[in-house]
Amino acid sequence: MGIAKKITILFAVLSAVIIGLLSGFVWYFSNEFAFEDFYKRLETRVNITAQTKLFNNVNNEAYTEIRNQYLERLPSEQAYIIQLNQIFKASRIVKLPSDFYNKIKTGRTSRYRMHNQFYAGKYFKKGKAAYVVIVSAKDPVGFRELKDLQKILIIGFFLSVVLSFVVGWKFSAYMLSPLRNIIKSVKKIKAENLHIRLEVKKGSDEMSQLAETFNNMLNRLETAFETQNNFISNASHELRTPLTIISGEVELAMMATHDFEKQQHTLAKIAAETERLEHIITSLLGLAQSGFNGKNQPWEDVRMDELLWEIRMSVNQIYPDSKIEVDLSKLPEDEQLLTLKANRSLIKLALSNVVSNACKYSNNKPVIISIESLNKTLSIAVTDQGIGIPENDVQHIFEPFYRASNTNDYKGYGVGLPLTLNIVRLHRGSIVIKSKETAGTEIKIVLPTF
Repeated sequence: MGIAKKITILFAVLSAVIIGLLSGFVWYFSNEFAFEDFYKRLETRVNITAQTKLFNNVNNEAYTEIRNQYLERLPSEQAYIIQLNQIFKASRIVKLPSDFYNKIKTGRTSRYRMHNQFYAGKYFKKGKAAYVVIVSAKDPVGFRELKDLQKILIIGFFLSVVLSFVVGWKFSAYMLSPLRNIIKSVKKIKAENLHIRLEVKKGSDEMSQLAETFNNMLNRLETAFETQNNFISNASHELRTPLTIISGEVELAMMATHDFEKQQHTLAKIAAETERLEHIITSLLGLAQSGFNGKNQPWEDVRMDELLWEIRMSVNQIYPDSKIEVDLSKLPEDEQLLTLKANRSLIKLALSNVVSNACKYSNNKPVIISIESLNKTLSIAVTDQGIGIPENDVQHIFEPFYRASNTNDYKGYGVGLPLTLNIVRLHRGSIVIKSKETAGTEIKIVLPTF
């Protein structure tokens, strides 16, 4: 069942419940108060009947005249005067429930209705004798009005339910129209046309947010597809190069069976290319593994200032002539702000890549690592005075196997920064780069601590 039908049915059911409760409310109070005026007319006749029939005084003629001139005779009107000790006999003639008579005995006026026959009774005392005066009559007008009201409420209920169903159907169709448009647009998007985007209307309603969310998702998908294509083509190229060299050198070694020196040179070349191939494969595995969701890897509390000292020692072993300084001048007073929930091995690998690149491309010039806590984030900046990155290359340095145009004299494979970016994204962080060719580079990694 579609959402539009569900909304329509729910709207109709809720309307039926509300209209039904309202109709019941109207019917209950109409039924309670519709005959109030008629009962009062009966009670007036009870009093007048008692005055004219039970009590002999000078006003009886006046009561009789008022009764005849101003009080019309009601349909099927009858009056009963019963002595209190004869109520049992009277109950056979006027068949009323015992509660009716019991209420009269307490001195109160009693009322009773059987279909369209109304009764009103009251207790009177004359000397030592006690009497019950009962007047009964029919109220065809009020009863008929109540029946008409009942018909109107029933007909109005069903008409209102039908109308609410139609209105609900139109309303749901109108409200879900933007969603249908989004569905149609999304169905048109395929792998070959990921550049298409949904139309986002001005406003901050849920439909606009949904369209914008889809567009953001499409941006990520398009980037992922392009990155995958570039990765596959670059990886195949990078792997093919050392394999081609190794294959050629093996053929040379097989041909130079009597030239020991040439064989040694060839084997050394094969060993170097094999090492290069192993490094590329290891980097590819690390790059692929850094794209996991993190659920299968251990996460722990990591003191980032202590980790920076470990990274400094590790990089110094690779580049013993490097000058790495750790700037702790911006450390917060609260040590807890330096603790980050992270995968220790991966975050160390990411920072080590950045520091290693800074040392490699700075030609033993000073490299400064600083750490700062600000607004529930940790900011780690690595600044060098090296060759910098050309302006046209900055936007590509996070692409796998891409190397800046001024790095030809330096050994590398172009996988360190892409691997770092994947790890930082895994930790919900971001990377900011400021660089100027021949002047140096600053890479700042911002990681949330919450």
